[in-house]
Amino acid sequence: MDATETVDLAYASYETTASTNSSNKPPLVILHGLLGSKNNWNSMSKAIHRTIGRKVISIDARNHGDSSHSSHHSYKHMASDVMNLLKKLELSKVSVLGHSMGGRTAMVLALLCPDLVSSLIVVDISPVKTSPQIYSMVNLFDAMSAVSIRSGIAMSKARKLADEQLKSITPDVNLRNFLITNLIQNNTGGYSWRVNLPALKANFQTDIASFPSNLKGLQYVGPTLFIGGTLSDYIGKNDLPEIQEYFPLAELVFIEGAGHWVHSQKPEKFHETISSANAAGRHAGVSTARDMPYGRFLKGLPQHRSHWIPTRVWSILPTRRGGGRVE
Repeated sequence: MDATETVDLAYASYETTASTNSSNKPPLVILHGLLGSKNNWNSMSKAIHRTIGRKVISIDARNHGDSSHSSHHSYKHMASDVMNLLKKLELSKVSVLGHSMGGRTAMVLALLCPDLVSSLIVVDISPVKTSPQIYSMVNLFDAMSAVSIRSGIAMSKARKLADEQLKSITPDVNLRNFLITNLIQNNTGGYSWRVNLPALKANFQTDIASFPSNLKGLQYVGPTLFIGGTLSDYIGKNDLPEIQEYFPLAELVFIEGAGHWVHSQKPEKFHETISSANAAGRHAGVSTARDMPYGRFLKGLPQHRSHWIPTRVWSILPTRRGGGRVE
């Protein structure tokens, strides 16, 4: 990968205190979606770790969560950030799971650094199409920027005020709750957003909304699984042939009743699919989760564990400036 400006990333590491047969397997790196954070994946990260036995590393993207901010926000930048973090952690091989924006980052990382990625899981996003819904994100950026909360009030009150003000842009309470997870209070009692809204808005149309067009001709030939929700239009069954131009071994599976946030809307089926899906690449095709010939996507790992594994969770936070101020 060419030299690209990188920033320091915050991450949480989920690892067992006991010795397991899978402790020497490559870690699973999880990359969240736009306006999300590693915290959104806390419960799922723990569940996946306890099932597969591997270390799980959940990362905050630049301009999100506790990671550093930058005026740049492209998939190449985000892939470079991840590569730089993995180098610091002395990890030469990882499995990568990415949702939405994180899924595209994962794809770019696999295409540009195929030797680094042992397997790839992409959740409800495609390199060949873009949902029309994604363009409504600009309205969310503007609505969040317009939220006004006075200093010194309790977080519970601040969250209620933010929710009331965001109702004008979306009636979806789950979406509003998701956005409000980004609200933080500083040491002086003022409120701000963790996410770098100006940078996200400035780069959205050119660098976030669509998959990079300059990667055509590159391929990642490792095990690859795409997971979509049947109620989402971010990825379709007809996308597979074009997906396989980038990822020849790709399989595509849909989880019934899930929308774009597959992992939170159908967590049990998502967890089962991650733990058990066959992505060896020999039977590439489209299926629903219930039809899958359950193999082991993360090779050599037990599908279920009958005992509890003691787990340590490490959160590593870089030093950075706070997010946009809410006032």
